Amino acid sequence: MEITWFGHSNFRLEHGGVAFAIDPFFTGNPKAPSPWSALGPVNGVLVTHDHGDHVGQSVEIAAARKVPLVGVYDTVSKLQDQGLPQNLGMGMNLGGTVTVEGVRVSMVQSMHSSASGTCAGYILTWPDGFCAYHSGDTALFGDMELFAKFHKIRLALLPIGGWFTMDSRQAAYACKLLGCELVAPMHWGTFPILEQNTAGFKEHLKEFAPKAKVLDLTPGTPHVL
Repeated sequence: MEITWFGHSNFRLEHGGVAFAIDPFFTGNPKAPSPWSALGPVNGVLVTHDHGDHVGQSVEIAAARKVPLVGVYDTVSKLQDQGLPQNLGMGMNLGGTVTVEGVRVSMVQSMHSSASGTCAGYILTWPDGFCAYHSGDTALFGDMELFAKFHKIRLALLPIGGWFTMDSRQAAYACKLLGCELVAPMHWGTFPILEQNTAGFKEHLKEFAPKAKVLDLTPGTPHVL
């Protein structure tokens, strides 16, 4: 697995030759290069919810790369009205699973708001069993424990910034519920209103999920697991 964080909730995950862009927010993101040419090749674009700092440049990327854009049905329909080619929209809903280049993409709930449809997270399972979870913007909720019942989540991407999402303490408890081996904190440091570092998150992990390893990622620099 090669993971590249572009700040905020913007990630590129590549494993087994299949790569996804998730919430590709480049323009206006102080942690990311702009334009998005640094993204690299992708086989699909995933959007967690309809807020500008998550939709980002998803339509532009999907259209340029001619790859599917996966999102909640209502949001994908809105993006098609805004220029996403009809054949590239892959609208789905909570509880559903689609397959992109052999990777199972399962849409799960998150606790947040969205300008269209609802908000979501994604659990990605590659053919060899590697499983990664991107929560999207979310509050802490107890049903995260159910995700671990149905999936063996190795890598979790979780917001720690507070104010708009769960904070570092709640995110650490989420790691306990998920039983993840690795965690990449996100949605922090982008703007002054958010948590500015991961120190508190690491301390809370010692209490709730001491076996979970934090990935210290530098925006724009690929990290190989």
